[in-house]
Amino acid sequence: MKRLKLAGATLNQTPFDWKGNATNIVDAIHQAKQEGAQILCLPELCTTGYGCEDVFLSDWLSESAFEQALKLKDHCEDITVNIGLPLRIDGRTYNGSCVIHNKEILGITLKQNLPNDGVHYEPRWFTPWQAGKVITLTRHGITFQAGDLIYESNGIRFGIEICEDGWSKEKRPGYNFQKRGVDLILNPSASHFAMGKSSNREGEVALDGSRLFNCVYVFCNLLGNEAGRMIYDGDILFAQRGELIAQNNRLSFKRFNVLTCEIDFDVPEKSERKLLADSKDRNEELTKAATLALYDYLRKSKAKGFALSLSGGADSSMCAVLVAEMIKRASDTLGWDEFCNSIGLTVVKNQQDAVKQLLVCAYQGSKNSSEKTFEAAQSLATSLGATFHHWSIQDEVDTYTHKIEKSLGRTLTWDQDDIALQNIQARARSPIIWMLANIRQSILLTTSNRSEGDVGYATMDGDTSGSLAPIAGISKPTILGWLKWAEQELGYTGLKHVNNLQPTAELRPSEKNQTDEDDLMPYGVLMAIERQAILKRKSPLEVFEILEPDFADKTALKNYIRKFFRMWAANQWKRERLAPSFHLDDFNVDPRSWCRFPILSSGFTEELTFLEAH
Repeated sequence: MKRLKLAGATLNQTPFDWKGNATNIVDAIHQAKQEGAQILCLPELCTTGYGCEDVFLSDWLSESAFEQALKLKDHCEDITVNIGLPLRIDGRTYNGSCVIHNKEILGITLKQNLPNDGVHYEPRWFTPWQAGKVITLTRHGITFQAGDLIYESNGIRFGIEICEDGWSKEKRPGYNFQKRGVDLILNPSASHFAMGKSSNREGEVALDGSRLFNCVYVFCNLLGNEAGRMIYDGDILFAQRGELIAQNNRLSFKRFNVLTCEIDFDVPEKSERKLLADSKDRNEELTKAATLALYDYLRKSKAKGFALSLSGGADSSMCAVLVAEMIKRASDTLGWDEFCNSIGLTVVKNQQDAVKQLLVCAYQGSKNSSEKTFEAAQSLATSLGATFHHWSIQDEVDTYTHKIEKSLGRTLTWDQDDIALQNIQARARSPIIWMLANIRQSILLTTSNRSEGDVGYATMDGDTSGSLAPIAGISKPTILGWLKWAEQELGYTGLKHVNNLQPTAELRPSEKNQTDEDDLMPYGVLMAIERQAILKRKSPLEVFEILEPDFADKTALKNYIRKFFRMWAANQWKRERLAPSFHLDDFNVDPRSWCRFPILSSGFTEELTFLEAH
């Protein structure tokens, strides 16, 4: 009878943090051994971290990773472990998973299918391995095989699909593994988080893999904000012959998590079940991912906290609440002492004190700012316990304006100089909040969202100023919905005033009744166009034909589409300069992590002509 205790571990790693990464790996191995595991699956590229980017092209990184594997193998007594690492062969880098059994290297499986879409650029760094090919290598006096391998441990035959290998449909290595009589497939992964993605991963990779190949399938993902932009949810899945039998809670604040499961390979009904409740609600997923990302960014950057220009509007309010919620969730999960030690907090006694020390907010009003937004900002900051300042930037605006008027020899007017008069207010706020952030050694948060990024509805060097844009990957309607949810479900009653306000930049005089949707278009329409134009990559005419059935006013729809494409093309330079953002949705407009577009182009001139002629 084949009965074995298997384990999967998720690890929160950092690019080439040799000591920290090794500590997490060793601690996970020891915990798995303590729980009686005989085979342990670790995530993809866990020695180096997945996000090393062009450093993967260096010889020294792969060499250091292999040396690390040699040290780690001494911890693998009486257990089989796969350890992810890059491997250089004849001047090319391969994505490998090194299998160690009882302190001996059995071989290194090399990844066959490389993702090259969305957030993934693996072919830039790695070479795909040929299916069925095996070579012999000697490194540091140790001879081993590398390539498309099958292993045997404790009477169990197993193969390894590395991340994308498991998503590659008919190209999955599992089909060949099945022909070679495997009982088990391990999938070490660095599969990025996106709202709603985990259900697809569970079905398409783990369940389908176990069913198609008539085996046990173990999936183990990286965890946390590893390198700045991508977030990994730390998913661990055990599936057997098409049934999910064990999973963990995702998006943990811990350095590592281990899940063990006793498997009966002959009688699946006798296998252990460990199915934990893991919320798939989009608002809850978004909250867990964004707060974990903020926590990791703070501790890995070694900053002293966050600074925020709190306008009283939706975007900055969400950023403020996420910081407070991060403190709550991280300290509740880790315990107070470990939380404080992890981010260098001293002389704080509770979560309220931590918010005060870690989050400083400033309301920076002009003569166009309203009492309503000031009240909303102050009320929210007070309810969160954040440090709150407020001042007027009108003197600075007047000084800049006067100098330009004197130089031009004329008075600036809203009829003639609308954009310039709006932008100078946003830009006047930047130097002083940056100064406050510098003094406090804090990360300055920008409040850009994806909807604004689409059409460039932001002031460069103004409201875009900062070093981190935590919500730039999500749409404005998502933000507005989340704020109402956070008020009701998370108990942030300080959002009451914010949720009662109409989104506005408050950069024009009050009598002009400025609103964001009047400046742009209804957010629902913008999202619909965005999904077709950016995610689905449709032309203006194709977007119109897809959306037309839902619009009574065809002329208005054409105008919205024309405006979107023109503003999208004209504002790529802004998106190139946005602060790093978290990837939270199924797509974003950050050219460093999902959507590349030329800075200079025709601006869809001919394509918009086709739209007009339709």
